[in-house]
Amino acid sequence: MDFDCIYKSYYLDVYHFLCGLSSNKEIAEDITQETFTKALTAINSYDGRKDIRAWLFTITRNTYFTYCKREKIYVEWEPPTEQVDIQTEFIDNLINKEQVEKIHNFLKNMKDPYKIVFELRIHGELSFEKIGRIFGKSSGWARVTYYRAKMKILEYMEAENNE
Repeated sequence: MDFDCIYKSYYLDVYHFLCGLSSNKEIAEDITQETFTKALTAINSYDGRKDIRAWLFTITRNTYFTYCKREKIYVEWEPPTEQVDIQTEFIDNLINKEQVEKIHNFLKNMKDPYKIVFELRIHGELSFEKIGRIFGKSSGWARVTYYRAKMKILEYMEAENNE
């Protein structure tokens, strides 16, 4: 397998996926390089059953999460600058953080392809057509898979809110 060809073909896809995850071009560049370094050392473990882009995105996602843990990057809450209704705003923000954490934990346990399709659409900001191509499927398949993943998340959140 020609790794130079893989690098040239998928560098921008990995980079854009990371830009969506990190919202930081410098971090995205660094982790893109780290992703391809890891992929080069693990290329013999790639079995060819899935599109190589999906394999690369899995390495990318895991590398990014490792980076966040290592750098202790967490979502932080900043106090409001105005004194409108600090109590209400704080509670709303706390609820949102809890919901985001619940959704994140649910996503970690969601089965493929739902998890990857959802992440590619939300974090990677890829079109359904590109997602379909990654999996060797149609854009309709990607759209339906994304919708089903979204419905699973909504059902989970409803169940959590009803408890």
